[in-house]
Amino acid sequence: MTRIAVLGGGRIGEALLGGLLAAGRDAGDLVVAERHEARAQELTASLGITAAPLAEAVRGAGTVVVAVKPQDVVALLGDLAGAIEPGTLVVSLCAGLPTSLFEGVLPDATPVVRVMPNTPMLLGAAMCAISPGAHATDEHLAATEALLSTVGAVLRLDEAKQDAATALSGSGPAYFFLVAEAMVEAGVALGLTRPAATELTVQTALGAARMLRETGEHPAVLRENVTSPAGTTAAALRELERHGLRAAMADAVTAAHDRSVALGRG
Repeated sequence: MTRIAVLGGGRIGEALLGGLLAAGRDAGDLVVAERHEARAQELTASLGITAAPLAEAVRGAGTVVVAVKPQDVVALLGDLAGAIEPGTLVVSLCAGLPTSLFEGVLPDATPVVRVMPNTPMLLGAAMCAISPGAHATDEHLAATEALLSTVGAVLRLDEAKQDAATALSGSGPAYFFLVAEAMVEAGVALGLTRPAATELTVQTALGAARMLRETGEHPAVLRENVTSPAGTTAAALRELERHGLRAAMADAVTAAHDRSVALGRG
């Protein structure tokens, strides 16, 4: 069965549907279940896909993607359990929720794959960490990878590492946005116009990310290559170290990890 049902028409659900269409998936193979009628009509008009009530959407689907807010999952699972067909792959994009939560409600032996996406999915540049539940096979993981590769990169992880992935890549864009915001403000304080400071910062971030990806070098090596003895970069890095940047980042990621663990426990 090639039909894919996406439950939830928010930004992440829309991004996935858009990625699938851009990758050549037939709109007739896609359906969205969205409880807000105006939003459902908006998606139908913009993407050319079908919107349907949950039970109708999952009927005949080979894959069901759950893309609702975590707090809405328990109520949704009650409806899904009575509508889903045996053997249907369930892919959860709900941050912090374990596969066992889904497996405990859905029909016996339902294959569930847990995913931690991030917001660059909206631009087709997501980082998605995926983990199999008790009944998900390599075939199910491969199907999930094919699904998500339309909107970015995919990495397989043991589910026990999902909270770490949430802390690093799920929350990670916000860390970079905060650094970029601080750099722009510093540039403005030095007399640059805000548009100029923004352009300098954004292009620098883009170039640095490409160097990390394309050179394969360790970040420390790339940092050292920019840092001349007694130069401007050395002076800047000395201040960042003095203010405890590394420790602050480690504490931030740990705090996000701990919060993810707590959310998973309900």
